[in-house]
Amino acid sequence: MARRTSAARRYAEAIGEIARRDGTPDAWLADLRLAADVVSEPEVSRIIGSPAVPVAARREVVEALLGGRVSHLALNLMLRLATRGRIALVPPIAAEYKRLLDRERGVVTATVTSTMPLEPDHLSAVADHLRSLTGRQVEVRPLLDSTLLGGLTIRVGDQLIDASVRGRLERLRHLLAAGAR
Repeated sequence: MARRTSAARRYAEAIGEIARRDGTPDAWLADLRLAADVVSEPEVSRIIGSPAVPVAARREVVEALLGGRVSHLALNLMLRLATRGRIALVPPIAAEYKRLLDRERGVVTATVTSTMPLEPDHLSAVADHLRSLTGRQVEVRPLLDSTLLGGLTIRVGDQLIDASVRGRLERLRHLLAAGAR
């Protein structure tokens, strides 16, 4: 897995240099996301990810699926990855490129975990509060966890903000245990 991640990072960094040079970082992000979605389809990945399928056939499939939908440079990258049997790297490349672009732009991602879906205005309020705490632009990614008793947990990088009922009960238990000694 480390080799796959480092390869994805190298591709993402190279794409970042090209995107900065050409002034097309958002277009590259859109192209990579689309390509990642396409190659992640089980039928597609089975064909273009198989070494048993001839290279010419893999290239044809990539061309048919992405030609005209992504930029010429992005299509060339996808064809090269298909030729080299590395098309499975596209989703990690897209994720790594997004991470690098966010870091460059000063955007942090916050994972907000709750027991039920949060309304958009609640997510916006959480993002505003986190923006005031961090001083950076915040992208909120909601996540559902039915094991929470209630409340929220918020993870921003390595920091965890536990506003869940379970967390509060745990803190209360520690407080009571410390007072009983």
